[in-house]
Amino acid sequence: MTKAIRIHAYGGPEAMSWDDVEVGEPGEDEALVRHTAVGLNFIDVYMRSGQYPQPAFPAGIGLEGAGVVEAVGAGVDQVAVGDRVAYAGGPPGSYCQSRLMPAAQLVIIPDGVEDNQAAAMMLKGMTVEYLLRRTYPVKPGDTILFHAAAGGVGLIACQWAKRLGATVIGTVGNAAKAEEAAAHGCDHPIIVTEENFVAKVREITDGAGVLVVYDSVGKATFNGSLDCLSPLGMMVLFGQSSGPVPPFEIATLAAKGSLFLTRPSLMAYNAKREALAASAAALFDVIAAGHVKIEINQTYPLEDVIQAHTDLEARKTTGSTVLVP
Repeated sequence: MTKAIRIHAYGGPEAMSWDDVEVGEPGEDEALVRHTAVGLNFIDVYMRSGQYPQPAFPAGIGLEGAGVVEAVGAGVDQVAVGDRVAYAGGPPGSYCQSRLMPAAQLVIIPDGVEDNQAAAMMLKGMTVEYLLRRTYPVKPGDTILFHAAAGGVGLIACQWAKRLGATVIGTVGNAAKAEEAAAHGCDHPIIVTEENFVAKVREITDGAGVLVVYDSVGKATFNGSLDCLSPLGMMVLFGQSSGPVPPFEIATLAAKGSLFLTRPSLMAYNAKREALAASAAALFDVIAAGHVKIEINQTYPLEDVIQAHTDLEARKTTGSTVLVP
């Protein structure tokens, strides 16, 4: 028997409960992982609230964790008992002490990376990897806009984009977050409660706009993000922390300069084992080289996840947050 955070109905943070669950032995192609750290991400809020519906109740939530392999099933050759491993992606259910995972979803944590770091960076870091290297490959000299630049994904993205040679414009909610973003490579932090970010982007770029906008905010920023793009620019909508974007007339993209729009996901980009391994390796490489530092600014006991979600939704967190089983 182990403990897990589950939901029995959609709702606010109070919908989560600390349940006893039976894990069982790993089946074919599965591994039993005992968690040492669990990552907190805004996608977890979508699962809890019903924006991303779950197949059945009770449902586990969470997509990111790190720990130790305690047993493996038949056919497993990716990991072995005793390996330190991490993962990001489905199936949901990382908010627990132990769980069964498809072995093909696990990557071995290299020496020099702590479990807390791995749990804090896998989903966010591999998200940044595919956004900056595969969705719109950032090149030296590019000017980009990244929303929520002081968040867990944002701080990694600012550092990585600077390493790729970009000029980084980022939106933040207050002066403290502006300082945090600037310290991690954001050249032009824009405090959205004090300035119109569209006007500021146009000012910074001498009216040209940016080549790409990375937007995880959604409803509150979507239209403004389109207005920040140069002709033939790309709008990358990879989240919706302010709510889903309402339907809009697709001809708007033509009217604003033949813009491109994509709604990517980590699960699609890393669906194949080869892509997952390459993405994780690229992340571990920039961490090992010191080009990107993972800021774990909050830690909560896993059983206090209600408070963690409350703080996350209230925008009280910066950088990455780790839940400790």
